[in-house]
Amino acid sequence: METGSSAGSKPIVDRAKAILLQPKAEWPVIASEPDTPSSILKSYVLPLAAIGPVAGLVGGQLFGYGALFVHFRPSLMSGIMSAVTGYVMAIVSVFILAWIANMLAPKFMGSADKSGAFKLVAFSMTAGWLAGVFSLIPALSVLGLAGLYSLYLFYTGAPVLMKVPQEKAMGYTAVTVVCALVLGFIASVVTASVVGLVAGPSLFSVSDRSGSSGSATITVPGVGKIDTGKLDEMNKRMEDAASGKTKAVPVESLKTLLPESIGAYSRTSLQTIGAGMMGASAEAAYEAGDKRFTLRIADFHGIGAIAAMGAAMGIEQSKEDADGYEKTGTVDGEMQTEAWNTKRERGKFGRMVDNRFLVEADGSAQSIDELKAAVAAIRPGDLTSLAD
Repeated sequence: METGSSAGSKPIVDRAKAILLQPKAEWPVIASEPDTPSSILKSYVLPLAAIGPVAGLVGGQLFGYGALFVHFRPSLMSGIMSAVTGYVMAIVSVFILAWIANMLAPKFMGSADKSGAFKLVAFSMTAGWLAGVFSLIPALSVLGLAGLYSLYLFYTGAPVLMKVPQEKAMGYTAVTVVCALVLGFIASVVTASVVGLVAGPSLFSVSDRSGSSGSATITVPGVGKIDTGKLDEMNKRMEDAASGKTKAVPVESLKTLLPESIGAYSRTSLQTIGAGMMGASAEAAYEAGDKRFTLRIADFHGIGAIAAMGAAMGIEQSKEDADGYEKTGTVDGEMQTEAWNTKRERGKFGRMVDNRFLVEADGSAQSIDELKAAVAAIRPGDLTSLAD
C-alpha cells in the first residue's frame, strides 16, 4: 500500500522509515533500483530538504529569537529570504556532497558511480532533514544535532553503493564530510548572492504519484517520533500551494478580521504584508492609557503544515524566573505560545488555528488575560472559512 508521494521506486514515507530503522537492509534495495538523480531529487530531496528552512521560517514568525524576555522576531520578508536561502543551500549541498563522494570513492578502494553517489547522499541525509523540524522552536534547534545520525547512514551505505571496503568506510565518510564542509562554505557564499534568481514556486514542485493513504510512526534515533501522516500532510500542502491548487488568503480579508476595539483598547494602526504563495499577514496596534500591544494574524498557507509536525512530535519548551515565565506547547492538537513578565507587565500569547493561521497578541497589558482576550477576539471559524 502506498503512503504518500513516491521516493523513486518506493513511497516517500516507506523509504524514510526503512532507511532510518533498517539501513543495512534498505541500502541493497536502493542500489538495485533504476531511479535517476532527477527522479530522486523531485520526489524525495525537494520535500524533505524543505523541512528545516520552512520550520525555521515558521518558528521565527511564531516565537521569534532570543533569551527570556529579550526577544527579536525577523520581518516576514527577511524570514522568507532566509528560508529560501537555506532551502537552496540544502539542495546545493546534496549535489556537492554527491560529487565529493563520487570523486573520493576510488581513493578508498571503491568505485566511482555518479548515480550511486547521489543515492547515497540523498537517502543518508534523511535523518538530518527530519531533525530540522526542531527549528520550529528556535530554542530547540540545537536538537537538530540529532540529525548526525545521517553520518551513520552514509557510513552503512558506502560499502553497498560505492563499493568501499567496510574497513575503509569510516575514513571515507570522515574525509567526505570534511571536504563537504569546505566546499559547502564556498557554495553558501555564492548561493546567497544569487538566491533571488532561483527562488520561486518551481523549487517546491514535486511529482504527485500519491496512492491510497496510510499512517505510521517513524522513530528517529536521537530525534524522536514522527507521525508519517503529518509528513504526508506537509508534502501535500506544499505541493498544492506551489501548483496553485490552494491560495493564500488575501491580506484584505485578514485585515477585516482585526476589530476596531478590544475591551478598553482602541485600534490605532493597521499594517499588511503579502508574500504570494508563502502566505500573508495583517496586524493592528491597540492602546489604552500607557498600555499597547499588537494583534497579528498570519496565514502560513502551505508551509503551515510544519507546525502540525511539531505538534505531532509533542515539541515543547518552558522557562521561568522570579519575574515571569515563557512556555510553548501543544493545546488541543495545535501549537501555542505564552509568556508574561510581571515586573514589566509585558508578554505575548499566540496560537495556531487549523495548523495554518497564527493569531498572536504581543506587548504591554494589565495582565496576560488581556492578551488572551485579544487573541480570542479572532474566532477560529472566521479564519478557516477564508481558507480554500
